[in-house]
Amino acid sequence: MTTTITVIGGGLAGLTAAIACAETGADVVLHEAHRTLGGRGRATPSPYVAHEGAHVFYADGPHYRWLARRGLVRGLGWPSPLAAARLGFRVDGRVRRTPPLRMLAAQTRSRLAAPVDQDFHGWASGRWGETTARHMANAISVVTYDADTGRLSAAFVWDLFQRVLGPRPPAVRWVRGGWQTVLDRMAARAAELGVRIETGSRVDVLPGAGPVIVATDPASASRLLADDRLLWTSGHCALLDVAVRADRRDRTLVFDLDEGGFHESYTMQDASIAPPGESLYQLQMPIRADESRSSAHARLDAFADLLLPGRADRTTFRRTATAKDRSGALDLPGQTWRDRSPIDRGDGVYVAGDTVAAPGMRGEISINSAIEAAHLATAQPATAAHPSRPPSRRAATRRGAGSDQRRSRWTG
Repeated sequence: MTTTITVIGGGLAGLTAAIACAETGADVVLHEAHRTLGGRGRATPSPYVAHEGAHVFYADGPHYRWLARRGLVRGLGWPSPLAAARLGFRVDGRVRRTPPLRMLAAQTRSRLAAPVDQDFHGWASGRWGETTARHMANAISVVTYDADTGRLSAAFVWDLFQRVLGPRPPAVRWVRGGWQTVLDRMAARAAELGVRIETGSRVDVLPGAGPVIVATDPASASRLLADDRLLWTSGHCALLDVAVRADRRDRTLVFDLDEGGFHESYTMQDASIAPPGESLYQLQMPIRADESRSSAHARLDAFADLLLPGRADRTTFRRTATAKDRSGALDLPGQTWRDRSPIDRGDGVYVAGDTVAAPGMRGEISINSAIEAAHLATAQPATAAHPSRPPSRRAATRRGAGSDQRRSRWTG
């Protein structure tokens, strides 16, 4: 290519797109509005390395293979058998070592197909009863950040449930140092390939020439392209990071089947993210419709008190936050990932991020869509100029053969 590809946004999607484009020999410039790269993958500085919610990789998809081939996810951490033994499930206000039997029975049905056009709660209730359906939906709130996961498409939730809690060993991977380590490697790789990275550089108008990949958060992309179809259903969650002096009574990993919360120790597989003798935990609690943030955080604190006995006297670090529209796309009944806003917007403009037409969950959607956007941006001739207005509805909504090609690449 003889023209420059512009990438707007320096998070996971933007860095992926920049690397993928530069690897073809393209000239790439990346603009990031903040002074630092990383988007929602940024972490707090040492000695307590905490993210905005659970940040792990699942090694069962094309996104992970792309990262692994480039050495971006090397240096994995693994929990000890003792730490793994402290897994638990909150049921009826108490923590037990195993989920209820009816939920265990559902977990073994990996070959069962769920319908797209029915809500998960209704579908699962018909098979295992309402209580089990509620437990299953709450168990998978860890990846939806949603207090009513049961209202989502049965096919969408069932796929997540099987990936996280199905009979096969979960493909979860922790990188030592957290996502910040991966992002730093990605930034170094991009620079090595000649990508010009401009931080503190906010883009409010599309550049006048060359392909453009918009890889910002959905709200920013919607404003830049004047298209509210980029605003897809997403989650709303209260977050808590807490470090305590280690105690053998502390739980390391707990799924909350009562309220959809989640609790995980990150030092059980990576002791480098907290001072010696301390454990760092990240907890979340989905915020209910019409619930105040303070109420959700109060429920989250009560959950933490149950799992970390006497934590008030042992706490050495604490941080709270609220994540809204940061869980990736959530598909309602009748929707699949193919119904989301297309990556190809027409006129040489492409969109990558958590809520566009690409498979996966949470950050996986960003990586997969960014790779696709880079493929399209480098495979097509550069356009002479971009209009200042958003692309036509016809250009923005066409899928046709392009969607079939994406499906064959992602599933082949």
